[in-house]
Amino acid sequence: MPRLLALAALPLLGAAQPSDPMSPAALSADVKVLASDAFGGRAPGTPGEDKTVAWLIEQFKAAGLQPGGPDGSWTQAVPLVRTQLGKGAVSANGTTWTQGKEVYLSTVRPLQRAAVKDAPMVFVGYGVSAPERGWDDFKGVDLKGKVAVFLVNDPDFEAVAGDDAKGKFGDRRMTYYGRWTYKFEEAARRGAVAALIVHDTPGAGYGWATVNAPAGENYDVAGPPAARVTLQGWIEGEAATRLFAASGLDLAQQRKLARRSDFRPVTLKGAGFSADLPVSFTRAESRNVLAKLPGRTRPDEVVMYGAHWDAYGEGAPDAQGRRIRPGANDDALGTAGVLAIARAAARAKPAARTQVFALWTGEERGLLGSETYAANPVYPAAKTVANLTLDILQTAGPARDVLLVGAGQNALEDSLAAAARAQGRTVTPEALPERGLFYRADHFSLARRGVPTLLLMAISGAPDLVQGGRAAGEAWLESYMRCYHQTCDAWSADWDLRGAAADVELVRRIGFDLANGTAWPQWRAGSEFKAVREQTAAQRR
Repeated sequence: MPRLLALAALPLLGAAQPSDPMSPAALSADVKVLASDAFGGRAPGTPGEDKTVAWLIEQFKAAGLQPGGPDGSWTQAVPLVRTQLGKGAVSANGTTWTQGKEVYLSTVRPLQRAAVKDAPMVFVGYGVSAPERGWDDFKGVDLKGKVAVFLVNDPDFEAVAGDDAKGKFGDRRMTYYGRWTYKFEEAARRGAVAALIVHDTPGAGYGWATVNAPAGENYDVAGPPAARVTLQGWIEGEAATRLFAASGLDLAQQRKLARRSDFRPVTLKGAGFSADLPVSFTRAESRNVLAKLPGRTRPDEVVMYGAHWDAYGEGAPDAQGRRIRPGANDDALGTAGVLAIARAAARAKPAARTQVFALWTGEERGLLGSETYAANPVYPAAKTVANLTLDILQTAGPARDVLLVGAGQNALEDSLAAAARAQGRTVTPEALPERGLFYRADHFSLARRGVPTLLLMAISGAPDLVQGGRAAGEAWLESYMRCYHQTCDAWSADWDLRGAAADVELVRRIGFDLANGTAWPQWRAGSEFKAVREQTAAQRR
């Protein structure tokens, strides 16, 4: 029987053998626990974290793994500051704005109040300073004490032939310059007091409901003071159009002008921004969970599997009165996949290289756990062979393909293609590169340090499902995106996890091949991470 047909013939959840750690039933069982109300939505620094971390360690112990954290521990400390904005006054150009309606705001600064008084608002286009690409949106304009207003994504996201920006970045594939994290950081570097991004669903990759999901809550890594704006957030699209019109500007026309290399920032006439909001903040020590299986002959060489255990905790009640945002698919399912691979690895003959299983905290708040690890690695990046990350898997059954995020980055995509062929499947490049997924998941923290990475993330496009094809995959994706970061991202007995189990098996096979081999996957020519990796090449000879 061809492998694809064999996948389609796999038993559904109720009939699978629980003794098989890679089965759909095993994945479902773990997600059911992690996404249950008892875990409270798994927000960092809450009782839900304590329960989650304890349960994950219990699973690794039961499987026979060893502690993989610093000093022989199961965890790595991630000190966090949690902030929560309260209700207060917000206005722009004399018009009152309501949090969650015209604007969404948060802060990562531990203040008593987040206050901005009549600060000039300056439209900075896409807010990109990229000398290596010959692009500068700022033109030396002083932003100190002002509010920077950005467009989301890259300057060439909507570019057409004849625009200066055309082809300067990734066309429809978002680069790091298109990410909200970059824009907030750039505003802070230039002395702005606040940074606001004009929301549009195509450019952001998600709707206004997803923007609002944190409900004024935010996190940052605690430590020495870093440059941060007082307030950061988003302006709802129609509210932004009205704001620009009140300043005598056409937002649609400004979008076009922002695609020109001679674009200069524009101060919105009469548009003073004011906000006075109470802030509550707490300090907490969150934790990454790390487990390992030491290598038999080359223990200093590491193959790493990763997912994030955190979700959004509790928020405002939905129409059904539900407050807990359980993050069943994002990313309890990815976490279950890493646990499945760990259990399978523990049952297999010890590999030549060490295998590390990393479950990160704080991904939803800006990759905080993985970034803390990457800045303070337990296993040197130079000797980390690869990072293989699972973050959202499809729950609609077997698929003829697997989606590749970040095509052209490194040789791990060749390994993915080979593993997929063995299952009778093909590799499809992400259909929605404008979502910038390669820069939005925990693998990115390792990639920035030169570690070759592979990310499987189901929201990168519609799968070609065995039952119903691409159209059925589109229907699944549209349905899931309505629940992304919401209370309805919940475990369901109706999930068909045969496709998810097949994807986890792909990662297991790639990881096991690397762990039992001698290969060092390479970044492709043209990847922004190739030069970083090459700096440590001597350590891998």
